[in-house]
Amino acid sequence: MFVKKQFKALIERNRWFKSVPNALTLCNSVCGFGAILYTLQAYASPRGVTDVFAISAWIILFAMVFDALDGFAARIFNAASMKGIQMDSLADMVTFGVAPATLVAIMAHHLQPMSNTQYLLMCGLAAVYLGGAALRLATYNVHAMLEKKSSDKFTGLPTPGAAAAICSIIIFCNTGLYPLTYLSLALPIYAAVLGLLMVSSFPYVHVGKWLFSMKRNKRRLVLFLIFFLAVFMFKTAAVVVLINLYILSGPAIALWNKLKSVSETENDCKSQIA
Repeated sequence: MFVKKQFKALIERNRWFKSVPNALTLCNSVCGFGAILYTLQAYASPRGVTDVFAISAWIILFAMVFDALDGFAARIFNAASMKGIQMDSLADMVTFGVAPATLVAIMAHHLQPMSNTQYLLMCGLAAVYLGGAALRLATYNVHAMLEKKSSDKFTGLPTPGAAAAICSIIIFCNTGLYPLTYLSLALPIYAAVLGLLMVSSFPYVHVGKWLFSMKRNKRRLVLFLIFFLAVFMFKTAAVVVLINLYILSGPAIALWNKLKSVSETENDCKSQIA
């Protein structure tokens, strides 16, 4: 208790601590900007073009560290504010919205010969992802302003999850196990699906709160250890599987809740008849 009071007093005396969360948010947006610029190097870089796309994907994934730390720092330094919420969403739009959409569109253009009509179609699919991210983040901001208590579930796929799905697949395919050339045609379609999931009403688990709740939930701790072991043994392949299982978890949970609701309704009807 004494240490906690001393820590709070230190924060009050050094007001610059309050700027740490916003600084981390800016680092997030800079990573997104860097990923976009590096993706454009595909047209001029002496490196292999697939390596350029993989590095851009790594930059976007690395930005997730800053995205996680800014919220943590805001709680630690008691610096949460509406300005911070708006900045976080703007940074997420750049890093997890514009950067992945740019990466998908340039991959399709660079790796596959196609007509102008086909390329416009690929860009349109990437634009669906971009629009989904924008709508998702706008909805999140509205909920953050209206709701006093944050939920342990998201409505719609979070933008970092959508970006992680795209980036992890690119990195996995760049290992040589699957030709990235063929992926450039399928990835825009998958990106469009992710865009629709972001604006859906499907429930998704808040990963950060899920992780922090492991101390109180042995079942979640066991699951985490299984996930950690899978990643340790199978590395990138396990990461791709886990991320995409998370993507599928939203529709699966929604379907389960629907079936459960129908079953409960039927049981109520039977009990009333009896």
